Amino acid sequence: MDPEYARRYRDLYNRHWWWRAREEVILETLRKRKPPGGWPHILDVGCGGGVFFDRLAEFGDVEGVEPDEQLVDDSPDIRKRIYVGPFDERYRPTHQFDLILMMDVVEHLDDPAGALRQALALLAPGGMLLITVPAFELLWTTHDDINQHRTRYTKTTMRALAAASGLRIDRMRYFFHWTFPAKVAQRMVQAVTGPAPAPASVPPGRINGMLYAVSRLEHAMFGGLDLPFGSSLLVLGRHS
Repeated sequence: MDPEYARRYRDLYNRHWWWRAREEVILETLRKRKPPGGWPHILDVGCGGGVFFDRLAEFGDVEGVEPDEQLVDDSPDIRKRIYVGPFDERYRPTHQFDLILMMDVVEHLDDPAGALRQALALLAPGGMLLITVPAFELLWTTHDDINQHRTRYTKTTMRALAAASGLRIDRMRYFFHWTFPAKVAQRMVQAVTGPAPAPASVPPGRINGMLYAVSRLEHAMFGGLDLPFGSSLLVLGRHS
């Protein structure tokens, strides 16, 4: 990850409207599917500094994997719950997990099918895998460049990835619908102006709050629908 972006990541996660709205979508999705007693063991792959641990704790005990050491929190209580290293066969926890999350992780990987196979190998029988990824190559902007994305996904390409990895998809839907035309416009502008990639920043307070409110309103109105577009894709799956 770009060092400047890494330095800003915790603040972006805690305050930026996009991260705040995505978190609420994920939490609402989990609450609707929470089994009696929750998920005893939860793994957050690509967890950064454990920024989502506190919210996930309502569902069970949370651990994480993070390959980028500069993102990992120095707090001993958090750091001891994070394996710092790549998410591959070198990661060998002592137990399986009932819920595994890969939130905007898969698009960074050279071998996404291998990572999904690793996740499924660690998933307990009856467990659930939750994935979010950026959607549609049409929406590629300098934000993807600075985040070192390899691709953006559609339902079609995600189904192909699932077939290659042994993932059975139970539910898949696009979200952040309203940002789709905005990102199309952004790409068109960038095609003309050719701006250099720059790290994201938190918008001014009122604008940040307004964009968060629009995202939450959209989810309240359309979250149950299967609209054919959006700038992100959410996938729920398990062993095939």
